[in-house]
Amino acid sequence: MSSAANFSLASKVKLPNGKLMPQIQLGLYMMSGREAKAAVRWALAMGYRGFDSAQMYRNEREAGQAIREYLSSNTEGITRADIFYTSKLASNSTSYQTVRRSIRQSVEACGLGYIDLFLLHSPYGGPEARLTSWKALEDAIEEGEVKSGGVSNYGVRHIEELMASKPRIAPTVNQIEVHPFNTQADIRATCAKYGIVVEAYAPLARAMRMRHPTIVELSKKYSCTPAQLLVRWSLQHGLVPLPKSAKRERLLENVKVGGFEISDADMEKLDGLDEKLVTDWDPTDAP
Repeated sequence: MSSAANFSLASKVKLPNGKLMPQIQLGLYMMSGREAKAAVRWALAMGYRGFDSAQMYRNEREAGQAIREYLSSNTEGITRADIFYTSKLASNSTSYQTVRRSIRQSVEACGLGYIDLFLLHSPYGGPEARLTSWKALEDAIEEGEVKSGGVSNYGVRHIEELMASKPRIAPTVNQIEVHPFNTQADIRATCAKYGIVVEAYAPLARAMRMRHPTIVELSKKYSCTPAQLLVRWSLQHGLVPLPKSAKRERLLENVKVGGFEISDADMEKLDGLDEKLVTDWDPTDAP
């Protein structure tokens, strides 16, 4: 658990391959192209530097466009190297060429020259498809199209399967649903064993538990919003939260979490809320 770290949009975590990644990023899930473009533009102006897209989100082009426009017009000297852009493979395949082509298409769609982090979006497809897709991703990394590779929605068995295959390039990230109502302790422990950084999607539990008595009580205690409490919980656990908002004012409010620290006792209280709440899909036990 991180101690009195003064988390902000400038905070970074080090990936196992030595590259730095923003510790708070903007998730672009369920945003139309138009919404994503606007949200990325606002977020960049506020200091966000990490953006999480995917082939499935159908907003790679617009997210990339907003980033490129900002890079060509900002006066702070922000360059491509300051931005951390993620995308994800929509479906694993037993066809190496299909996956390789799909990764190239994502690089072309965003127009950023390369993708900082590319993830296999889920473990669906079975063992052969997972391992073939990983080989294609390794080659994309070796050829410079992608800087770091990772997985998403991988359960313990999927991570063990990948590591047992002795990959040339190890996964740097596993992006899963994590919040106090679904703490994913087993998956997080397996990731820790291999030095894999855990990114938390739906860190606000899609606003489904904002009125939970414990959340309300602790938000009052720390003079913060429920969203700020949940983001801070993620950060103190060493996770990389991807809070999502298409509302301009929330983009900044959600990440103003440097002014308070949740005590160990209250972190335990929040951990104790685990009810295995799945707010969307849960492929972590896929065959």
